[in-house]
Amino acid sequence: MIKPKKSLGQNFLIDKNICKKIINLTKITNNNILEIGPGTGSLTEEILKNNPKKLTIIEKDEDLFNKLKNKFNGIKKLEIINEDALNYDYNQISNQTKIISNLPYNISIKLIINWIKMKNKFDEFILMIQKEVADKMNFQNKQKKNRLNFFINTTAHYKIKFEVSRNVFFPKPKIKSSVVQIKPLKNIKINLNNLENFTKEIFKYKRKKLSNVVKSNKNYKMDISNNLLEKRAEDLKIDELLNIFKSYYDQ
Repeated sequence: MIKPKKSLGQNFLIDKNICKKIINLTKITNNNILEIGPGTGSLTEEILKNNPKKLTIIEKDEDLFNKLKNKFNGIKKLEIINEDALNYDYNQISNQTKIISNLPYNISIKLIINWIKMKNKFDEFILMIQKEVADKMNFQNKQKKNRLNFFINTTAHYKIKFEVSRNVFFPKPKIKSSVVQIKPLKNIKINLNNLENFTKEIFKYKRKKLSNVVKSNKNYKMDISNNLLEKRAEDLKIDELLNIFKSYYDQ
């Protein structure tokens, strides 16, 4: 087996039962599927067994890319791409594609946000991610708001499906993992680039009162005496945060 590279955050998924449990969360047959960071191809094998219309896999590591080409040589419905998933032009992917991946944890947040902003391209994500990140994305009413759960709640249906043992990876990671399901909302009318920028700014100093966070922002249009601004961003409800967002960008 190829030695995993720490620089690329590689922890290979090696348990076939977990692979089957992941793909059983969605319908694969006759669907276009995208997999990022396939590693040695354990999840790829199970996806192919379920007869996708087309499977595209993107692997940055050239050694793994060559290994995958040899392993899956001759499979016409499979396209293997040697590229960084952060730089890939997803316009090349068919619309209504599903993403099923054990994501490299060091780039998972950036990838998920980028994909959600392409909401008309993708129907669903079934993703293995760091448990801490999965929990931060969870927008239960009793939980304090953060940049991730506010963005996800506003733009998608989100659910944590199950946790995963460290023992299903090689090498065993130090952190815990979870598998999540994300379905981007198609009819949302908010500018998602603006929303992403807003979340970065509004939660940058989440312990401060909002009046201290927004007063120097040139886009801000809400009366500075508004009662919402006497609270901290993490204590607001989703609809209150959206009202403030609209006052930023005059939506």
